[in-house]
Amino acid sequence: MPLTRAKKAEIIDGLSEQFESSSIIYLTNFSGLTVAETNELRARFRDADVEYTVCKNTLAQLAIDRIDNTDIEVLSEHFSGPTAVAFSDDPAKPARVIQDFLKDNESERPELKVAYIEGDLYDGPDALDALAKLKSREELIGDIVGLLLAPAQNISGALTGPASTLAGAIQSIADGDDE
Repeated sequence: MPLTRAKKAEIIDGLSEQFESSSIIYLTNFSGLTVAETNELRARFRDADVEYTVCKNTLAQLAIDRIDNTDIEVLSEHFSGPTAVAFSDDPAKPARVIQDFLKDNESERPELKVAYIEGDLYDGPDALDALAKLKSREELIGDIVGLLLAPAQNISGALTGPASTLAGAIQSIADGDDE
């Protein structure tokens, strides 16, 4: 059943908002996936808090044309053939979902067409691997907190080490006097 003008306008508005508010966008080719595989892939993206949607190329192009961000226009040339778009707040999550899906299903699809991350484009055969290896924001924050706490832990250990040795020596002297 063809889309009505109202439905198309609604889709374009939604895509425009997503393109404008997202700094991490993945375009994939999903052709060749069965319905069951597509549903599984969607569920995996949903579990990873990644919004994944199949869209018509012309509607996506109209959505991009509507927004003020001229950097995102570089995606226009990649809207050909079957296209699905993943929107995320973490650059590694969509790549990890795709990689895990490819490995678990021994499949070649979905295929990364291009990833738009903070104004930069990533494409090519090695892009998916490189993006999947990126640390998430939570992991980076954990690393920074660990680095900030390490000097305090070292100082604490240095101060308590000699004190406990001294306390042990005093205790053994005191124990020796009783005998």
